[in-house]
Amino acid sequence: MKVVVIGTGFVGLPHAAVLSEYGHEVYAYDIDEKRINAYKTGDREEIERYVNEPGLYPVIAENKDKYLFFTTDITEIADGTDVFFLCLNTPPNRDGSSDLSYYLSAAHHLGDLLAKRQNKKRVVLVNKSTVPIGTARLLESIMKEHGVENFGVASNPEFLAQGNAIDGSRSPDRVVVGCDHEADFSILRRIYAQFVNHVRIRYLETTPETAEAIKYVGNTLLLTYISFWNGVGARLGETHPNLRMEDLKIGVTSDSRISTWGSYVSNGAGGSCFGKDIQSLIYQLNQAGQPSDLLQAVYNINEYQKVYLIDRAEYEAGFNFNQKSVALLGLAFKKRTNDMRDSAALKVVETLLARGVKEIRAYDPLANEAAKSYWFNPEKNHLFNRIKYFNSAKEAINGSDALYISTDWEEFRGLSHTIQQEVKPPYLVIDGRRMMPDFRTLVENGYQHISVGGTYLKPTDDAPGMAEKLEAELA
Repeated sequence: MKVVVIGTGFVGLPHAAVLSEYGHEVYAYDIDEKRINAYKTGDREEIERYVNEPGLYPVIAENKDKYLFFTTDITEIADGTDVFFLCLNTPPNRDGSSDLSYYLSAAHHLGDLLAKRQNKKRVVLVNKSTVPIGTARLLESIMKEHGVENFGVASNPEFLAQGNAIDGSRSPDRVVVGCDHEADFSILRRIYAQFVNHVRIRYLETTPETAEAIKYVGNTLLLTYISFWNGVGARLGETHPNLRMEDLKIGVTSDSRISTWGSYVSNGAGGSCFGKDIQSLIYQLNQAGQPSDLLQAVYNINEYQKVYLIDRAEYEAGFNFNQKSVALLGLAFKKRTNDMRDSAALKVVETLLARGVKEIRAYDPLANEAAKSYWFNPEKNHLFNRIKYFNSAKEAINGSDALYISTDWEEFRGLSHTIQQEVKPPYLVIDGRRMMPDFRTLVENGYQHISVGGTYLKPTDDAPGMAEKLEAELA
């Protein structure tokens, strides 16, 4: 099949790459000329500067200029294309609604091109982006407005987890396709031929509205799991010194009806999907006059989780951030990616700067460069000038007064020896990811510790077994 993927970000580029693996003729299109030129080089560093996904580069390297092509102009290739996938950014507006400006611009441009095509064979326009329920109908009306003939619209939401996008594209748990006509289902079955009638992968054909809703309901349910454990499990562990968080999770999730996914506690979920999607669903329900109290509570818990450890440091440990130097480990919203969208670190930085810190000593294995771009503003960057970037956790910790762990990179586990080498007590470790399995040694040697889901530990604590409890939980 001849395929055009519109948008080459964290969804579009992996999708285009994996489709090319299956022998489709794939054109990855973007209006960002610098981005496309970087992909055209075939240079790993240039590609990963924009999208850093494990396994992505080898797929591009193998298929570039063979089955996979990059372009900023689809005028010539629009004629004869079988399927267009729209993989465009739909960020939230201030009221929670989805900003469809990028999407609508692309849709109108595409409608204009398709109205002029010479080849009138059936073409399917597929929403891969997460868009409000009913957007497929909007796309259909735009095509009719431009006079496009013999087309179909479809919703085919992506369910990729960043850091696992390539494996997730090759072996998804389900493929959901929403269409109105058998002709369109037939075309998309050819696109996804390897998944149709698969013994393990569920291939679901439904209506466009149902497919759109599946993505929203799925993401909000996942965030609900996370917010439940942060809003209930973590609060219990922070209240009762003798409560073992790991045992609590095992005991609860041993019930086969209860998901083990999400049964961890953290400083909040980030990324490009959860927060944006739940805000959009809240907005859509409110616009329809439907209650959204549960979803609003889930969202509020997750947002609070991103900054409350700083409050705990002030109230429980008596730590004054004013004119202090804080090491911040982890900038991306999760490990194995350089994506900072809605990362907890964004709110951590804003909150620390608001509390008057002298310096933030930041380090992330992949996201340092993305962070520099994000926080650089030549007109009003006087506060962001307080952020310094380092090439290792050791360098970031050196000279700091406190440490905040925000992302769950494996290299942040077991930093006790590094901390004792680089800084002397009194020193506070704020662990937003429960990454310190050997903290007993630090507490015994004069350091302080606050973790999500755990009570505040200080060297003078004489509550029985507190350090032992923490060590057992984090092991």
